[in-house]
Amino acid sequence: MPNVLVLGGTTEASALARLLAGHGIAATLSYAGRTENPRAQPVPVRVGGFGGVDGLADHLRQTGVTHLVDATHPFAATMSVNALAAARRANVAHIALTRPAWQPVEGDCWRSVADIDAAVAALSGPGRRVLLALGRMHVAAFAAQPQHHYLLRFVDAPEQTPPLPHHALVVDRGPFTVAGDRALLQHHAIDLVVSKNAGGAGAEAKLVAARELGLPVLMIDRPPVPQRHEVHRPEDVLAWLGHAAVSGTERGV
Repeated sequence: MPNVLVLGGTTEASALARLLAGHGIAATLSYAGRTENPRAQPVPVRVGGFGGVDGLADHLRQTGVTHLVDATHPFAATMSVNALAAARRANVAHIALTRPAWQPVEGDCWRSVADIDAAVAALSGPGRRVLLALGRMHVAAFAAQPQHHYLLRFVDAPEQTPPLPHHALVVDRGPFTVAGDRALLQHHAIDLVVSKNAGGAGAEAKLVAARELGLPVLMIDRPPVPQRHEVHRPEDVLAWLGHAAVSGTERGV
């Protein structure tokens, strides 16, 4: 029988945990530990890092994991790279459950940049009212452009005040609605949205709202990850588990 370790923290990881539990498949869901109050899960949960590739490979061996599912955020590139390397080292089957990237459609006004540093540089110029839809990890970088008024939306209230001289903070947990995000943008008179290309439906509402309001979006591209076996639905992981081949290569390691 499979013994699955799911690297989580995303909506997709939680959906997969429910699916695995419903089919009686042994699984553990791992969180990096950044969310203070994660949702209750139907499978055992562990919180915290592994100690790099070596630590994760050791954990896979010691706990008898047979299948590793990387369902982390598309911007958790270091974890994804480590997961792939550790799975190879421990000879454990590996798959990535990830969201397709968002693509602009008619009516969108997007400017793409490569990373956070490029996004900060792109904000040079006169002060604007900016929705910084990035979570709390990268906010400090935008202190280099203090002329703007930033609207921040976090899942948890921060322990320290964000280091931005002009900002407003909303604590809320998605998924969000287009109507709600449109009202949020209008209430705060936002004239630019800065977003990571996270993909998925849960965070897309702000992009639809920006399109409807004619607002520009500064879109941060995903970091590159090595070639790997990727699927986009939890059901695809279930099918993969049911038809896992014998060799690591065929399993998608």
